[in-house]
Amino acid sequence: MADSPAQPTEQTAPPAQGVQPEVVVEEATISEPSKLIRIASMTRAMLDEVRQAPIDEGGRARLVAVHQRSIDELRGILSADLLDEFNEVFLPVSGESATPSELRIAQAQLIGWLEGLFHGIQASLLSQQMAAQAQLQEMQRRAQLGKGEEQPSGLYL
Repeated sequence: MADSPAQPTEQTAPPAQGVQPEVVVEEATISEPSKLIRIASMTRAMLDEVRQAPIDEGGRARLVAVHQRSIDELRGILSADLLDEFNEVFLPVSGESATPSELRIAQAQLIGWLEGLFHGIQASLLSQQMAAQAQLQEMQRRAQLGKGEEQPSGLYL
C-alpha cells in the first residue's frame, strides 16, 4: 500500500524502570504525559476558582506565579514542534501590571491549548486503532483465503 497516506503516529515507548513512557503524536513528543495531565487539571481547577471569586492583590500575585510556573513546566516536557507552537501562541503575563481579567484570559488560553492537545492525541489514537482494525481484518481475510477458499480473480464481468 505505497499509495496510502501516512497515518499519524501515536505510540508509547516502553518505559525504563522508574521512568514514564513518552507519548509520540505525529512526531511531536511529550516526555512526561502524567505531568502534562496534572498541570492541565491544576490549571482547570485554578481557572474555575478565579472565575467564582474576586482576586485581591495577594491572590493576583499568586496566580501570576503559578501561571508562569505552569508554563515553564510545560516548556520542559514538550517536543521542539509543540514547544514552537506553544511559544507562538502564548504571550508573557506581566506580574506587576496583569489585571484579574488578563489573568483569567491567560488561564483560559492555557486550558484551551491543553485541551486541543488532548483532542489531537485522542484523534491520533482513534486513527491508529482504525488502521490496526483494518489491517487485522485484511489479515483475517487473507488467512481464510489461504485455507482453501477460491481466490477472487479481480475481474468483474
